[in-house]
Parts: sequence; C-alpha cells; structure tokens
Amino acid sequence: MKKVSTAEAKQSRNISRQQLTIGLDLGDRNSWYCVLDEAGQVRVEQRVRTTGKALREVFGGMPRSRIALETGTHSPWISRWLSELGHEVIVANARRVRLIGESRRKDDRLDAKTLARLARIDPELLCPVKHRSRQAQADLAVIRGRAGLVRARTALVNTARGLAKSYGERLRGCNVCNMNPEKAEALSPELQAALAPLLTALESVSEQIREYNQRIEALAQERYPRTALLKQGHADRADVRAYAGRSTSLRQEPRRGLLSGLAAGTAELGTE
Repeated sequence: MKKVSTAEAKQSRNISRQQLTIGLDLGDRNSWYCVLDEAGQVRVEQRVRTTGKALREVFGGMPRSRIALETGTHSPWISRWLSELGHEVIVANARRVRLIGESRRKDDRLDAKTLARLARIDPELLCPVKHRSRQAQADLAVIRGRAGLVRARTALVNTARGLAKSYGERLRGCNVCNMNPEKAEALSPELQAALAPLLTALESVSEQIREYNQRIEALAQERYPRTALLKQGHADRADVRAYAGRSTSLRQEPRRGLLSGLAAGTAELGTE
C-alpha cells in the first residue's frame, strides 16, 4: 500500500503562495486529493492515508486554500480539522452532486478532480452542508447508541420468544421486564438451560438502555431545554389516547418526545 513519502509532503509544502483549490475524495483507509492553481491547472494529484498525522503532513504546510470534500463517515472530523488549520472547507452534499453521485466512472482520483473543479467554479454547485459541532455530534451519538441497543434488545426478545414457541411454551407477558432468568422459571428445565445465556444478555442490555435514558435526561436538561416542550406534547397526546380508550404507555411517551427533541436540538447546530 502506497504511503505519503517525505518528498511528496515537501512537494505539497513548496507549492507557491497562491490561491489553491483542492478536491479531497475521502476513503476509509486512503483518500485522493487534487490541487488546482489559480489558472485551473492540476498541480498535485496524490493519495494520502486517512489519518490525522498523514493529512497534517500534506495540508498543514499549504497556504490557506479552498478544500472541497463529500459528506461521509470521515467528513465531520476531517472538515473540522481542516478548518482549524485555516483552510476554507466546503462539504458537498453527496446525494445532490449528480456529476459525482451518478457518474458511471467511479474513480477516487477522478472524483477528487471533479470536486476541485466544481469548488473553483462555484461552491454552490456542490450544494454545501454544515456539519454539527463536535459537542452536538457527541450528544447525538448518545441517542444513536441507545437506538442500537434497543434494536439489539428487540432481536434478543424475538429470538427468545420464537425459540420458546417452537418448543411448545411461551414466555410470560410482552414486557421486557418479564424476560429475565428469574421470571423464566416456569419454563421446562431444558428450555431454561438453552435460554439462560440469552436472557442474561437481554437483562444486561436493558440495564445499559436505562443508563442511556438517564444520560439523555441529563443532556436535555443541561443543553437542550426546548426538549421539555416536545416531551410535554407527547404526554398530552398520550392522555388524549388514554381518554379515548386506546392502548398507550404514559411512561414511554414522554421519552419519545425527549429523544426526538434532543435529536432536533442537535440538528439545529448542523445538518449532517
């Protein structure tokens, strides 16, 4: 695998002090970048490791430049990092840049050059987006982490119920709280032994979800007070459904409002 050599890094640092436009096509391990001068001529085309150290060697010594990159897994931290180096960073909406997203020739080197040329002509052609701040991204990660655990718990519950049914037995009730090793004593000894590790894992995941809930409550009170209005709105609708005779859970409805409100609050600080 090709790495950025010392000579290549020096070549990037020795580019003349002029207005440069750079297209950076991000990859998981390696990225391609293309440097255009003021006349639109290609000055450098190289591959670089997608790490902070390698990117610093390339872009740290360059004059202030306009750098265009697409939205993706690495774009939030790389765009913030390049901005801290003093560059003008444009994050292109990958879903709306047809010249790249719908291109039949998927080539990282070509995409980097296309990004550079579009950024040089008119940045608005890239349909730029603004990433969330570092703090907002971390707060949203709490919500998404909880969502991942909820999906895992649902898969565990469905597996346990399906195995019990196939054995001619049933786990009591639909509440997850009833699906723990102690509550499964009514099952046959063989099925208890088979499901014990699964139910233990289910209990552990449920405890971690409760810890996430506490963290989300604290985040909402500390940094996103507007979520209280959405939380109350969900509770009010739950009261209406209960009055109308529909099945509802007043204990769960406010948290749904809190989660959606916190996600909306972090979205106000960026779009991706």
